Amino acid sequence: MAKAKAPACDNCYFGKNMLCALNLGRPCPTYRPADRGLKPERQLAFVFRAERTRAVYAFPQPR
Repeated sequence: MAKAKAPACDNCYFGKNMLCALNLGRPCPTYRPADRGLKPERQLAFVFRAERTRAVYAFPQPR
């Protein structure tokens, strides 16, 4: 597994493409690695569970 680079303005997508308007001296909240471009982080897939066949609540169902 490759070790991830520490976030820095030098390897930020916005800094490399001269799109950064901030001069903070540290990575800003909009930091994106330049090698990945603007592609967002991969998110977990949501999988629905099968519907329950029995009620698991101790309270009676409303009528």
